[in-house]
Amino acid sequence: MERIIEEIREDLSRRLAAAADRLAERTLAEDPAYAALLGRAELRERIHRNLRQAVDGLVRSSRGLPVELTDARATGTLRAEQGLPLASLLRTYRRGGRLLWLTLTEAVTAHDRAALPRLLPGATALWDVLDQMTDAVAESYRTTEAARTDRDRERRAALLDALLDGAAAVDGPAASEAAAQLGLPERGRFAVVVLAAGSADAAGPRPGAAGAPRVLWRVRADGESGLVQLGHHPLESVRDLLAPLGVRARVSPVVEAPAEVARAHRLAALALRTAPASGGPRTALLDERLPAALVASQGELAGRLRQVVLGPVLALPAEDRRVLLTTLGTWLACRGSTTHAAQRLYCHRNTVSNRLRRLEQLTGRALSDPAHVVELALAHAAVVQRGGAEGAASRPNPPGHGRRGGGGPAS
Repeated sequence: MERIIEEIREDLSRRLAAAADRLAERTLAEDPAYAALLGRAELRERIHRNLRQAVDGLVRSSRGLPVELTDARATGTLRAEQGLPLASLLRTYRRGGRLLWLTLTEAVTAHDRAALPRLLPGATALWDVLDQMTDAVAESYRTTEAARTDRDRERRAALLDALLDGAAAVDGPAASEAAAQLGLPERGRFAVVVLAAGSADAAGPRPGAAGAPRVLWRVRADGESGLVQLGHHPLESVRDLLAPLGVRARVSPVVEAPAEVARAHRLAALALRTAPASGGPRTALLDERLPAALVASQGELAGRLRQVVLGPVLALPAEDRRVLLTTLGTWLACRGSTTHAAQRLYCHRNTVSNRLRRLEQLTGRALSDPAHVVELALAHAAVVQRGGAEGAASRPNPPGHGRRGGGGPAS
C-alpha cells in the first residue's frame, strides 16, 4: 500500500485538494450549522488536512505504526466548544472517508489501471483508519460537551441561587441580567415553591406538561425550591403542577420582577414552617395560611403566646392536654361548628361542648368572643408549629375508640 501511494503521491495531492473543495461546497450548501460557523476557505482547509492525515494514517498502518489521532481529538474539542452539532461533524467525516476512497481509486486508475487489484487489500486498512479518526473526534466531542454541560448547569444553578437568595436583588439590573440568562422575562408573574424536608427525591428537575407553568428547580443541602414562571396561569395552578409529585409544598404570593424573587422565596419558606407534621393539604399557598405564618415569623412572641393563652392547658397531663388541644383545633377547622367537630372527632356533640367549656375555664377566653377566638387560634397554631403538646395536631380517634358522654377528666 505504501508503495502505491508513493507512486501516485503528486497526483493524489492535487486530487485531494479538489475533493476538499467539492466537499466544502456541499457541506456549506446542505448544512446550516456549518454555514453559520465556518467560512469556505477555513472549512476547505480543515477537510483537506483531514484527508491528508487519513492517507498518512494508512501509510503508518501499513508499517505497523499507530495512527496519529491528536488532530482529530483537537477537532472534536474545538467543534464541541463552538456548538457545532455532533451529527454534522460526523456526517462530514463519513463523507470525507467515502470521497477519499473514490479519490484513491481514481488516482490509481489514472496511474496504472492494472494496479487497481493492488489497492483493494488496503480498503480494510483505510476504513479502519477512518473509523479510528471518527471515533477519536466523537469521543473528544462528547467529553468536551459533557464538561461544557456541567459548567452550564453550575452557572445556571449559581444564577438561580442569586435570585432565590437575594444576591441579585440589591441591584435591579443584576437581577434582570440573571433572569435573562435563565430565559426569564424582565417583568412577569413569578412565584416560589418550597418543598418539605424529604421531598427532594420525589420532585427534582423534570419537564412540565405542555402548557403548564415553567419551573426552574434547585436542589440544595437545605432543601428544594422551584422558581415558577406563571405567565397567564393563576397561582392556584401550582397545585395541579405539584399534585403528581406527591410532595408537601408551600407557595409564595405572586411577584412581578426577578428582583422580588428572593422575597417570594422567604415567604414560601415561612409558609412551609406553618405546615403540620401530618394532615392538611399537600400544597398550600401562603395567603391561605397568613395567621399561622404570622406566628411562625415571630418565634419569641409565639412562645409567649403559647404560654399566656394556653399555659394552663399545656400544664395538664399529656392525655388531657392532647384531647383538649385536638378538640380546639378540630373546632377551629370546622369554623366553630360543634356538630361538625363531633362528627370529625367520632364523639357526641355534648362531649365536644364539655371539652370546649373546660378549655374556656382554663384559659379565661370565651369562644363567643371573636377577639378571644383569634388569640386561641394563634396560640393553637404556635403549639402545632412547635410540635409540642404530644398531639396538638394529631388525628382524632377512630370510631369505637373515642370517649362518649361526659365521662373522663377532659370531657
